[in-house]
Amino acid sequence: MFARVVEFTPKMEKKDELIKMVRQEVLPILRKQPGFLELMPFDPEMAEEKAIAITLWSEKRHAERYVKDVLPKVEQMLKPFIVTKFAARNYNVETTLCQHLVDALTAVA
Repeated sequence: MFARVVEFTPKMEKKDELIKMVRQEVLPILRKQPGFLELMPFDPEMAEEKAIAITLWSEKRHAERYVKDVLPKVEQMLKPFIVTKFAARNYNVETTLCQHLVDALTAVA
C-alpha cells in the first residue's frame, strides 16, 4: 500500500465550500482512479493551520499516474478555496502494523 500526504492552508471563510467541492467533485474523480483506496482529510482546528489529506493507493504506480494525469485538474478546481499550493510527501505504508486497515480497505475495494 502507498500513501500520499498533502498539506495546504485552506481559506477558512470558504471551508464549507471546500468540503462541498471535495465531496461532490474531487472524491468521485478519485474513486474512478485505478488503485485508489481511500481519502482521509484532516481539518485544522484553528485558522492559518494547514489541512492534511492522505490518499491511500494499492500501489505507488497508481498514485504516480494520478499525480501526472489528474492532479493538475483537481488543483485548479480547489484553487479558489486554498491559500497555499499543495505540498506532498509520499510514503510506503507499513501494512504489517495495521492489518485491520488493509482488511477493511480491501473489503471495500
